[in-house]
Amino acid sequence: MSRPVIAAPAGAALLARSAKRFANETPIGRKRRARKMARELAEAHPDAHCELDFETPLQLAVATILSAQCTDKKVNEVTPTVFAKYVTAADYAAADRGRLEEILRPTGFFRAKTDSLIKLGQALIERHDGELPGTLDQLVALPGIGRKTANVILGNAFDVPGITVDTHFRRLVNRFGWVDEEDPVKIEFLVADLVEKRDWTMLSHRIIFHGRRVCHARKPACGACTLAKLCPSYGTGPTEAAPAAKLLKGPRARDLAAHAGVDPGLVPAAAITTPEAP
Repeated sequence: MSRPVIAAPAGAALLARSAKRFANETPIGRKRRARKMARELAEAHPDAHCELDFETPLQLAVATILSAQCTDKKVNEVTPTVFAKYVTAADYAAADRGRLEEILRPTGFFRAKTDSLIKLGQALIERHDGELPGTLDQLVALPGIGRKTANVILGNAFDVPGITVDTHFRRLVNRFGWVDEEDPVKIEFLVADLVEKRDWTMLSHRIIFHGRRVCHARKPACGACTLAKLCPSYGTGPTEAAPAAKLLKGPRARDLAAHAGVDPGLVPAAAITTPEAP
C-alpha cells in the first residue's frame, strides 16, 4: 500500500517559493536588490538611531559595553547614575570596584562589566591621554571593546561609517539573502560590499530597528513588511495582514503597517510601545 502524500504547510510552501525566486540571483543582482531594500528601510524607519543615550564618545563606549546581554532601555535607566559619578577615564580607572558593581548590577554580568570599565579607564590614561581614540585599530585594542562596539562608537560618536553586526543585523541579512554567513566579521565585509560606505552606519540602525519592530526572531511580521516582495524569506512568519499586524512593535507600529499597505487599525494599542529586545 502506498503512503498518502502529506502536503507541506502553506507557510512552508510559500517560503520555498520565495527562496526559489532568488535562487539564481547574480552578485550584481544581489547588490541591486540589497540597495533597493536599504532604500525601503530608510523610508520605513525614518526615526532609526542609536538607542543608547550618550553625550560624549566615552559615554557611548561605556553604554555599549553595558548593553551586552541587556536591553538598551535598561542601560539607559542605569547610565545617568554612572555618567554623573564617572565623568572621565580617570574616574573609571580609580573607581571603587564594589561601588561600581552595585550600580551596574541591573545590567547583568556586572562584575565582568565593572572589570572592563576600570581597565578601559586605565588603558585610556596609559595610551591615549585619557581620550577615546577615533580609529578602529586603536579602539579594538582597548579592554571591553570588540569590533561591534568599535563600529558603534565610530559611526555614532565620530561620524566614521561603520557596520554594526549585532544579533538582529546578523539574523536579518541572512534572511534577506544578502549573506549566508554567521561570522560577524565576515558578515561586516560582505555587507560592506553591497551598499555605499556613506550608508553603513544608518543602514545598521535601520536593520536593527526592523529586527526589533518587524522581523522578529521567532515570528516575523511578513504580511506587514514593506520588504516582502524583495525578501527570499517571505513566509517565515504569518503573511495574512491581520495576524502579521499584531506582531508589529514600537511607537510607529501603525505607521509601519500603513507603509506596508496594511490597515493600521489592525495593530493593537499594546503593540505601540518601545521594543525591549536586546
